Amino acid sequence: MNSIKKLIPPKVLNTVRPPYHYFLALIGAVFYRFPSKKIKVVAITGTKGKSTTTEIVNAVLEEAGFKTALANTLRFKIGEEEKRNLFKMTMPGRFFLQKFLGQAVGKNCDWAVIEMTSEGARQFRHKFIDLDVLIFSNLSPEHIESHGSYENYVKAKLKIANSLANSSKKRRVLVVNNDDKEAEKFKAVKNTEKVLYSLKDAVDLKLEEAKSVFVWQNQRIETKLIGEFNVYNILSALTFAKAIGIDLEKTARAIQKIEKIRGRVEKISTDGFDVYVDYAHTPDSLEKFYRAFEGRRKICVLGNTGGGRDQWKRPEMGRIADKYCDQIILTNEDPYDEDPKKILDEMITAINKEKLKIIIDRREAIHEALNQAKNNLRVSETLRLKTVVLITGKGTDPFIMGPQGTKIPWDDAEVVREEIEKLGSRV
Repeated sequence: MNSIKKLIPPKVLNTVRPPYHYFLALIGAVFYRFPSKKIKVVAITGTKGKSTTTEIVNAVLEEAGFKTALANTLRFKIGEEEKRNLFKMTMPGRFFLQKFLGQAVGKNCDWAVIEMTSEGARQFRHKFIDLDVLIFSNLSPEHIESHGSYENYVKAKLKIANSLANSSKKRRVLVVNNDDKEAEKFKAVKNTEKVLYSLKDAVDLKLEEAKSVFVWQNQRIETKLIGEFNVYNILSALTFAKAIGIDLEKTARAIQKIEKIRGRVEKISTDGFDVYVDYAHTPDSLEKFYRAFEGRRKICVLGNTGGGRDQWKRPEMGRIADKYCDQIILTNEDPYDEDPKKILDEMITAINKEKLKIIIDRREAIHEALNQAKNNLRVSETLRLKTVVLITGKGTDPFIMGPQGTKIPWDDAEVVREEIEKLGSRV
C-alpha cells in the first residue's frame, strides 16, 4: 500500500481518498446489513478521556443488566469475549466496525459502546452507524497537521454529532460537557435531545490521593479513578445513564467497582513508591495529569511527541514537564521516520537542564526513573512517602513505531513491572 502511495501524486491522492473511504464505509454497511439499526449504540468523542469514558459507560450498562459490545483504543469486547486492540488505531478501517456491530447483533448484545475519533470521521468510518447517544467530552488542539487546522479538527468532531442528528433512531440523545469552550457548537446540532453536565454538578467534591468522592443528585459517588479529569468522565457516564433510565444506585455501584483503566492513570505500587502509567498525549491532558499529584516529588518519563505529527506541541510538553516535575527523563515514543534525537531536541528548549536526563531507549529510561525513585527511599522518610514515578505518552499502545513501518511490541505497564523486579523491589 505504501509503495502505491509513493507512485500517486499527493494532490491526486487527496482528491481520490474521500470518495474511496466513503465508498468503503457504504459497502461495509451493505455487506453486514446495516447492523447498527438492530442494536442500541452509544458513541463517545472528544480529545481527552474517550477510552476511559467508554469503559465507565460499559461498566454501568453491565451493572444495569445489559449485554454489551465495546470498541475502543484499549480493547474490543463482544459479550464475554474480548481481545486487546493491536491496530494502534481506535477505529480500524476495512469494514471493521460494521463487522463488529454485526457480530454484536449476532451475540444478542443490547448496547454497543464505541469510541469515535476525528481521524475516523475524516475517513468516513462513522458513516452508516446509526447512533442512539453521543457523548461529547472536550476539545483541545490535536492532530493539527493531519487535519490542516484546529478548525478542521473541530469540524471533524462535529461530523460525528451530525451523524447522530441524521440517525434513523427515534430518540437521539447528545450528552454535552457544558464546561468546554466548544460546547455551544455541539448544543447547536439539530434534531437531537441535549443533556448537559458540568463540574459544578459534583457537589462537595473531594479529590484525594487514592480516590475521589462527590454527591450527584443526592447520590454519593465514590471512585478509585483519581483526578478532576476523571470526575468529568464519570459525570458524563452518570448523565448518560440517567438519560436512558438506569437506576442511579446501580450507576454509583458500577463506578465504585472500577479498580483501574489500563494505561489511563494506571497505578503500579511497589514496596516503597507508586508508579503511574498514562496516555496523556496533549499539553492540556499532560498538565492535568501532573496536577493530580500536587505535593508529591515527581520523577517524569516523558516521550509524548511522536514523529511526523503535532510538532507544535513539543516545546509546550517540555515546558509543562519543567513546571511540574522534579526530575525529567526524555525518551523515545513513536519516532516513525523522524530522528528521535531531533524530536527530543525540540522538547528540551523549555526544560531546566539541571533536572533533565535524555535516554533514548524507553526501557532504559523507565529503569532509570525507577532507580532514582528507589534511591530516594534511602535519602529520607519524607522523600519515601512523597515520590511518584509518572510515565506518559503511550498508555496501552502495543508497539513503538519506527522507520519504514517497523514496530517493536510494547506495553509500558508490563515493562515497569519487569524493571521493578530487576531492581529487587516488590510490585
